[in-house]
Amino acid sequence: MLEIKLPQAVETIISRLEELGYEAYAVGGCVRDTLMGREPEDWDITTSAKPMEIKKAFRRTIDTGIQHGTVTVMLDHVGYEVTTYRIDGEYEDRRHPKQVQFTANLVEDLRRRDFTINAMAYNPKTGLVDAFDGVGDLERGVICCVGDAGQRFDEDALRMLRAVRFSGQLGFSISEETKEAITVRARHLEKISAERIRVELTKLLVSQGAGQIKEAVSTGMTAYFLPELDEMMWVEQKNRHHVFTVGEHCIHSVRVMNLFFGEGRLTWRGGSIPEEVMETGKKIAEKCDKKAHQALCLTMLLHDVAKPACMTVDEAGVGHFRGHPRMGEEMAGKILRRLTFDNETIHLVKCLIFHHDEQVQPESRSLRRATARIGRERMLLLLLVQFADVLSQNPELAGDKLARILAVYHAFIRMEEERPALTVKELAVTGRDIMTELSVSPGPQIGEILQYLLEQVLDHPEKNCRDVLLALAKSEYSGKL
Repeated sequence: MLEIKLPQAVETIISRLEELGYEAYAVGGCVRDTLMGREPEDWDITTSAKPMEIKKAFRRTIDTGIQHGTVTVMLDHVGYEVTTYRIDGEYEDRRHPKQVQFTANLVEDLRRRDFTINAMAYNPKTGLVDAFDGVGDLERGVICCVGDAGQRFDEDALRMLRAVRFSGQLGFSISEETKEAITVRARHLEKISAERIRVELTKLLVSQGAGQIKEAVSTGMTAYFLPELDEMMWVEQKNRHHVFTVGEHCIHSVRVMNLFFGEGRLTWRGGSIPEEVMETGKKIAEKCDKKAHQALCLTMLLHDVAKPACMTVDEAGVGHFRGHPRMGEEMAGKILRRLTFDNETIHLVKCLIFHHDEQVQPESRSLRRATARIGRERMLLLLLVQFADVLSQNPELAGDKLARILAVYHAFIRMEEERPALTVKELAVTGRDIMTELSVSPGPQIGEILQYLLEQVLDHPEKNCRDVLLALAKSEYSGKL
């Protein structure tokens, strides 16, 4: 009998329910991930016990979704969802069943789940329950619906996007039957909330198989939540710097970005990615949290979103995209708001898109000014964006571009060791100093003076000391105050 090592808390919950005469199993994604040698994000449990019986069995519970049979059991400050075996009734909104019917049959509960690989249960005494050949589909590396694919998607249209997300995360293909059912029903995504789509899209973009978003395009799904990508996919760039369409380039750049975060495998068209570039990219990525990783992948997907609108072709047949960073910033903001991303993510993505084509130079003065303009905390993120961008262009022309980015990185690290003032707040004088020493009344002129002093310090960082700055201010403004 196949053995799966369950966390102690999960074994405790299962054992407690069994002591009271009920069945209980670990179920779903945690079983799938364990069989694949992956670490499950969480552990779900299914049981023959009714919700009130679950609540009576444990000291501390939370009514997470008790109307659908789900109770969260708290053990050592960690929550575990425990759900009663159930059969779903008719779905009226392509998400929620009108009613659920509790059942004593585990297989009936598994039958209502989305994909075969998510419809397996495990109990230390019984072993693995796999009524729909989930193990076989794991071995074949295929995403296949439980039973009739059309019915599964009619129950919850988001499952179509989940199929693509799982294929990306696990590196699996989608079965032809499943893919055909998606193509027929893609329009049903119109009825799914932007919040739910955002969650699935984000999980896909940060996965090792982010390129599987092309399946969402080919099956027609993106037409209903990201039509801009559909347009990008067919635009040939007609420029020697590029080897992909706009859409293919952006998707490829997402895949490159994930390489820096240790996700995925990718062979650059020019051969292996230069070792120093990979090492530098990974160093920067190590300093990024999960949210920054998500924002960077969104940036890559959308960084050229305005190219179709900005494209012109000259007499020689060469494509140009003047103004696409500025227009792309605006378009990306609208797209991300439409998909209900938070303001912090939106602002970061917009900033990176606006500056993604900016050729920052490693020379000290130029770098200080660029960093002051872009933001100290965003400069390294911008370099990651530019690495991923260049590594998705024509590899024959990438050498000098990559060399510039590497030079900027090393210059930035040296600059940060000296920590020059790059903002008004970092000056050695304050607005109060200006008012006191120059007898200036509160008002906009104080900000003007501080900005003047910052300009001097950006050119000559050694001037950032109180006496020097006050002397400069008096000299420049003595006849204007």
